[in-house]
Amino acid sequence: MSSNKSLIFGTIVVLASALLLPNQLIGGKDLNFSPILKNYSYFVPGNDSILAPNELSHPRSKEVIITGYSSTECQTDDTPFITASGETVRPGIAAANWLPFGTKIMIPELFDDRIFIIEDRMHPRNDGKIDIWFESREEALMFGINQSRVEIL
Repeated sequence: MSSNKSLIFGTIVVLASALLLPNQLIGGKDLNFSPILKNYSYFVPGNDSILAPNELSHPRSKEVIITGYSSTECQTDDTPFITASGETVRPGIAAANWLPFGTKIMIPELFDDRIFIIEDRMHPRNDGKIDIWFESREEALMFGINQSRVEIL
């Protein structure tokens, strides 16, 4: 008797799901019973790093103007030894408005294989440029203004 109740209940569930949950068909195939495709390639429009984490939202290299700065208040704000990202300045720090904090760059023509990390920002009038931090104002002035290819790692 209980097996008859189970059979009736199962039949009602199947019929109800067929009526209430219509099958979706693509190319004449029922999606409810189609196998899951492995290695399905898909395209995410745009180049947003959240939506497409394997695509860079910036070029891998770029020709830019590169200058130097130091921790003097006339070149920074009222916290000259703290970067815009909250880090303490140190050799290897760079500033750029067009790259996210933490981006690693190299400037082979000027610094061989030395790696810099973007941890600071520049005045908006300097968008598209890079500023390298130096320990003294004299070093920054000696570096001057350069144009070079920056490799984004």
